[in-house]
Amino acid sequence: MDFLEYPGMNCEVRGSMSSGHLKITDEKVVFNHTKSGRKDTIKGADIELVNWQRLAGVWGIRMFTKDGALHRFAGFKEPERERIAKHFTTNFNLDMLDRELSVKGWNWGTANFNGSVLNFEVGKHDAFEIPLTYVNHCNTAKNEVTLEFALNDDAPVNLAEMRFHIPSTELSGDVDPAEAFRDHVVKKANIATTSTGDAIAIFREIHSLSPRGRYDIKMYPTFIHLHGKTFDYKIPTGTVMRLFLLPHKDQRQMFFCVNLDPPIKQGQTRYHYLVFSFMQEDETDLELPFTEEELKEKYEGKLEKEMKGPTFEIVSKLMKAMVNRKITVPGAFMGHSGTPAISCSYKAASGFIYPLERGFMFVYKPPIFVKFDDVQAVNFARSGGSNRSFDIEIKTRGDSIYTFSSIEKDEYSRLYEFLKSKKITVKSTGKMDASKLDLSSDNIDHYAETVKADAESSDNGSDNSMSSDDEDFNPDALEAKDAKEEYDSDPSDTGSDTDPGSGSGSEGEKEKRRQEKATKKAEKIKRKKSSAPSERTSKPKKKTKLPGQPKKPMSGYFLWLNEAGREMIKKENPGAGVTDIAKGAGEKWREMGEGEKKKYEVMHKELKEKYDEEYKEWFESGGKEAIKQAKKDKKEAGGSGESPKKKKSKKPVGEPSGGSGKGFQSKEFIEDSESAASAGGQSDDGD
Repeated sequence: MDFLEYPGMNCEVRGSMSSGHLKITDEKVVFNHTKSGRKDTIKGADIELVNWQRLAGVWGIRMFTKDGALHRFAGFKEPERERIAKHFTTNFNLDMLDRELSVKGWNWGTANFNGSVLNFEVGKHDAFEIPLTYVNHCNTAKNEVTLEFALNDDAPVNLAEMRFHIPSTELSGDVDPAEAFRDHVVKKANIATTSTGDAIAIFREIHSLSPRGRYDIKMYPTFIHLHGKTFDYKIPTGTVMRLFLLPHKDQRQMFFCVNLDPPIKQGQTRYHYLVFSFMQEDETDLELPFTEEELKEKYEGKLEKEMKGPTFEIVSKLMKAMVNRKITVPGAFMGHSGTPAISCSYKAASGFIYPLERGFMFVYKPPIFVKFDDVQAVNFARSGGSNRSFDIEIKTRGDSIYTFSSIEKDEYSRLYEFLKSKKITVKSTGKMDASKLDLSSDNIDHYAETVKADAESSDNGSDNSMSSDDEDFNPDALEAKDAKEEYDSDPSDTGSDTDPGSGSGSEGEKEKRRQEKATKKAEKIKRKKSSAPSERTSKPKKKTKLPGQPKKPMSGYFLWLNEAGREMIKKENPGAGVTDIAKGAGEKWREMGEGEKKKYEVMHKELKEKYDEEYKEWFESGGKEAIKQAKKDKKEAGGSGESPKKKKSKKPVGEPSGGSGKGFQSKEFIEDSESAASAGGQSDDGD
């Protein structure tokens, strides 16, 4: 098979150059558009003329087909000319001639109609040529003809209007040259007018979501007429790019979406999609105004003379045959509701997103279609701190981001697996982890999370890692604990005038209290040095994980709880609270046999082995230095403040004078003073 292939070429589409891939075989010319994915095919037998000329500053070829259409491809290098000319001569029996352009800059010349193209010639060369299919309106005023063009959103600059002055001459006779010029344009441009004969089919009062309202849909051979109470739209069949037929989530309605390029306009609003809504039970009987032979000739047997069935089916089938486009329907994906529709919101508008076989389709407002080929990544993210729903962010290769929010949590696993099967990059942002996210519970089990954190802390104490030594050391917690014990231990330590025996206690009682106080102080110092977790009454402060440090694995109990335990207890006790679930889980785990527990213990063992490997690698690649630095920082933070002895001088509420060293001394001073006073009194009496 003889063919030529050129990547990185451009095809002229309504005033802009669309990049893509050009392939010229011995039978046809095929151009694949990179952005839209559309494929334009020109059969070799339909090519009537081919020329080599300058296009957009580079070399290109222009081809005329037998139906009068013009196709232009640019991006060739000059040495390719001979090779391309030889290919057309050999395979298509066509001579590729050079086409010169006029560079005089004159704005007067001769206008010729060649097929559906208007050529404006200055001398013997072309000044410019315009495909009349781009013309949207054509008006005349005296000797002037005005052409208005449909705007192209992809073009950086649009040709909006062009005016021709056509003077009257004696040779024209009774015929007005401007009117004759206009008739040529209208005929070649296929501008929709009301004088095109009877409609093929008419559907009355069809509910439209975009543009909003109820419209009569009138289908003609070359265009579709939407007739509403306020606005009318005439849509050429050649502007229809894609068709979608999507079921509503309630299974009672159907959406029929029509993608248009160029879009229809109403004021400053452009509608790239028509979205019609049909009730599934509505049916229509239709008889087409064609004979059986005409149906076979024009529509290749795709239509029947008498059509009967649901309205959405008749409309979509007729549209498909007229525009010669395939209808895209949902594929293998099935959501939690039993339909391919997923409820979500885009910005402030709620709607449905449909994961199709080749892309995402969002209906409605605005309708959005994103091809999988254009998707760079899909991010899963939490929605507003709640785990009842989640968001997805679709990032395209053009750096556009579409965020669809408030998706029900039940859709997560199905959507995640579907995207993975399509080999789309899936990421998670924020706290969401695609592989570990548990969306099976309605609320976060805070108690279970607390117990899990405690279990991980206790596991850390038994681990042989270098970081486990520092986990239990918390100077702030120890200081607070010491202060609490200082005040809650023995009230007699601080002393009070109301204590029994405080006025004239014996020396033996004083000595006993001093010894008790010294013993307690020694125990506190010992506890501080050992930092034993079992002696603590306050919850240890959770250790901050160092950068890159792997996370310790969950125990077998928590693996079971997350996988099956929590759901089992909820089913048995639907009204159980968080605390009841935690208690019930502990009882069930104790009652489970060794055989049932073994599965989760094995899982824990595998995760533990994996963690040990990751920790060793982290420790050797900079973790050791990070641990040393963390120890140093903690030591500096603990030693820079005041001593615990000074901090425990804080006075409890309600105590008038206890708590400070000064208050403690004043008690002894008072006792000594009282003794001295009584001794002095006795000596006075003796006198």
